[in-house]
Amino acid sequence: MRIFGYEIVRSKQYNELLSTVTGQHSGWFPIINEPFTGAWQRNIALTGESLLAYHAVYACLDRIASDIAKCRIRLVEQDSDLIWKEVTVAAFSPVLRKPNSYQNRIQFFESWVISKLIQGNTYVLKVRDARNIVTELYVLDPRCVWPYVAPNGDVYYKVGADNLAELSEETTIPATEIIHDMTTIRYHHLCGIPPLLAASLPATQGLRIQTNSTSFFENRAVPSGVLSAPGEIDEANVRRIKEYWSTQFQGGKQGKVAVLGDGLKFEPMTFTAVDSQLIEQLGLSAKMVCSAFGVPAHMVGAADPPSYNNIESLNQQYYSQTLQKHFEAIELLLDEGLGLTEVPGHTYGTEFDLDDLLRMDTSTLITAEGNAVRAGFKAPNESRARLNLPPVVGGDMPYMQQQNYSLEALAKRDETNPLAAPPTPPTPAPTTPPQTDNVDAAATAQLAAWGLKAELSRLRGHAL
Repeated sequence: MRIFGYEIVRSKQYNELLSTVTGQHSGWFPIINEPFTGAWQRNIALTGESLLAYHAVYACLDRIASDIAKCRIRLVEQDSDLIWKEVTVAAFSPVLRKPNSYQNRIQFFESWVISKLIQGNTYVLKVRDARNIVTELYVLDPRCVWPYVAPNGDVYYKVGADNLAELSEETTIPATEIIHDMTTIRYHHLCGIPPLLAASLPATQGLRIQTNSTSFFENRAVPSGVLSAPGEIDEANVRRIKEYWSTQFQGGKQGKVAVLGDGLKFEPMTFTAVDSQLIEQLGLSAKMVCSAFGVPAHMVGAADPPSYNNIESLNQQYYSQTLQKHFEAIELLLDEGLGLTEVPGHTYGTEFDLDDLLRMDTSTLITAEGNAVRAGFKAPNESRARLNLPPVVGGDMPYMQQQNYSLEALAKRDETNPLAAPPTPPTPAPTTPPQTDNVDAAATAQLAAWGLKAELSRLRGHAL
């Protein structure tokens, strides 16, 4: 059988040769059969759906998935200067903008990350056209996908029926048509262990604290207790007092004044909310959940925010410690899954636009872009584009001020004009010979005006 342009193996004889990487239906990741000692005998199991009811688990999942999904995925190409620039290619750009018919890119990547965090694995089915180009991507239900390994080491995936992915029946698909993303690998190379596994016990503790607190405050914070008497009480009086107490002071009749006689004394059976320190225990369980997911506790309301107000530094720390691995994994898998690394003569890749995540405030952004232009790192139009401003004439080249010189140019200037050379003495001003008493000044001026140089020379010689 051929599907998506590839031969899909359905032979019973060949399927018997495939060995599953897990020994049960869904592996070890979606269900914790015994969260505490004796839970299995009491038929108490933890599932991903029940743990999502805890606010810290839901907040961590939503925070990571939404922050990754809101960043736009770009198709980039490396030019001759080894610089990555965004491009548009008809074969690859459409599937990045809209992966399938019922999801946009934000919904698609949210489904990708949520499946990875809850189940530990994300399986994405590729659909090709007649050109062998991937035109659609579908995130499959990880509970209906089973990895298998053939005797020769080839990997296959048995996929259950999925109408959204246009799979009407169970099908065995080769690994070339599945994008498989995994979280931390511990037991097998084809199965990831989700952070939800480590967060299961603190989440269960938090859920039980909240459940008990709800029941506690439904009773108007009045705990149940016992009525004790100094002497013996017969069975008839015990039933009468119990019935009287239940009908008069339970249900919607809490808070009424009880009048006790015969030495009866009411003793509460449970601690108060202050004594049991529920708030501290609840906060600790939320912090443990955040630690399992790698999310700073203050970002999900489980702790107070840091005292310093540097949003950019906090976002950078959150990116490097929590999100960077997921970003890098998705980019690499898309590069290989879409065949971007196999295009001859071109070096294509995918890249998330982190400006949507690490966005600076307006003042900081303008200061950073202004410094980049003044330092010659950026052209004015490049900085204007980041501020969503149109280009201007003459702004396509980086600029530097004229008084800036390289060290090499300054060294050459010092060689040609050494500082140790003595200064040149100034040229003395010309002196005018004094007038003699024997030469008539008026006659000399008249003769000079007539151009009679010879007569002027004779008269000067006569005076000497």
